[in-house]
Amino acid sequence: MLSAFFENKMAVIVSWIAELVWEIFQISGLTIQTFLVFCVAFLLAYVLLKRHKNLPPYPAGRVPVLGHLLALGREPPLKLTAWRRQYGDVFTVRMGMEDVVVLNGYTAVKDALVDRSELFASRPPNYLLDAIVGCGKEIVSARWGPEYKQRRKFATAALKNLGMKVGTGSIEENIREEANCLRNRSAFLQTAEYKGQSFTISSDLGVSVANITCSMAFGKRYDYGDETFCELLEAVMNVIAELGAGQIISVFPLLRFVPGINRAFMEVLKQNSRIHEVLWDEIARHRENFDRENPRDFIDYCLLELEQQEKVSGLTEENVMYMAQDLFFAGTETATNTLLWSLLYITLNPDVQQKVHEELDAVVGASLPALSHRSQLPYVNACLLETMRIRHIAPLIIPHATTDTVRVQEYDIPEGTQVLMNMYSLHTDPAYWPDPDRFDPERFLDAEGNVISKPESFMPFGGGRRVCLGEQLARMELFLFFSTLLQSFTFKTPEGAPAPCADGIFRMTLTPHPFELCAIPR
Repeated sequence: MLSAFFENKMAVIVSWIAELVWEIFQISGLTIQTFLVFCVAFLLAYVLLKRHKNLPPYPAGRVPVLGHLLALGREPPLKLTAWRRQYGDVFTVRMGMEDVVVLNGYTAVKDALVDRSELFASRPPNYLLDAIVGCGKEIVSARWGPEYKQRRKFATAALKNLGMKVGTGSIEENIREEANCLRNRSAFLQTAEYKGQSFTISSDLGVSVANITCSMAFGKRYDYGDETFCELLEAVMNVIAELGAGQIISVFPLLRFVPGINRAFMEVLKQNSRIHEVLWDEIARHRENFDRENPRDFIDYCLLELEQQEKVSGLTEENVMYMAQDLFFAGTETATNTLLWSLLYITLNPDVQQKVHEELDAVVGASLPALSHRSQLPYVNACLLETMRIRHIAPLIIPHATTDTVRVQEYDIPEGTQVLMNMYSLHTDPAYWPDPDRFDPERFLDAEGNVISKPESFMPFGGGRRVCLGEQLARMELFLFFSTLLQSFTFKTPEGAPAPCADGIFRMTLTPHPFELCAIPR
């Protein structure tokens, strides 16, 4: 009896709501289709704009749809560091329709990258980057999980077998030979072609560094004028340069269909296809003369694993191509730009350059620098460390993503949240680096003149589960190229020319403005 009463009441209420909705339709002129579209749009907006509870605060400057994109401007690391002074080490920026947590300062970044590394070890979706690297089919941008761990472990072992280590079997001799080729090339340009006038070293330096990558990936080096090699190197540089300009596509993927706005996106795809052609050709060439008993390079090790399927589950030829591409992207641009920055700052600071010359003359003499000299050249090492501090190549590094819900300070960050590590805030923090905009290698020397190799608030290669795979190779390259060039030349600004600009161009990496110098043989 009571049940029937409530059923009648519910029927009356439902009927009343239906009549009320119909009256609203009649008054407003809405149709049922329009009403449904409105409901769907409202639900989508609610889902997309919904803010998770207890996220870190937003800085000022957020606008509808765009979020903080306009407020970040052309130099996001500087803006984020400025916001740190106002909002603290942890805050949230709105990138279009997505909340992105930003970590600043040594304590917060070290906690995420090192102390609780696995909780921040994944990668967020990024439409443009995923289009280039096959949605994480390689290592650098792969999501956290067993496949990533297996690929990284395999690549690390292969690179060590190919010489990414100090001692027996090291690739040191290849680097020394390439550094000597660059030295001879620079000397030739100064005497024969330019008769001692200024020249731009960036292109030749890029070729030399890329040749180290080629020797490990392909088992061969290329001449400076090799057409295929120059096209590959140019394509790599263009992709990295355009990635920064095309990030709006990653925030709003539908813009890839809008002419003009999608220019950078289309250029990235075009240049990337050129890289893939070269890599597929190399894989085919390796298959033709593949010696299973004696793998010569990284592609050979990958082909051997393709047959055996022992270390990397489900490895495919496509994975091999993308992992080889990783070597170029990660190993060429970063080392080349770091060396360019080191030459720029050496040129701007002749007193520092003189100390480098004196140390090299005392320790190395007339021979070529070797890794065995490294422990005896603290000031040379300090110059490189200071270069990596003052002009960190990746001031925001590749974004991370949380693998589980994690608490940072008093805030809760949900699983899958994109997290930016502001490395610029570490390396320019006055609390650790007084007068941070001044180039001063002695920051990295103790009272006895020894190198302080692991100071606080200094993480040029990242850390933890996503630490740079090629860190040891990069350190070898930087030392041998820098010491060989400084042993051979005195670098100066061309007479009458303005000093090189030290501000840099922020894209995906921090790149020096084009500059010329004079390399005077010593």
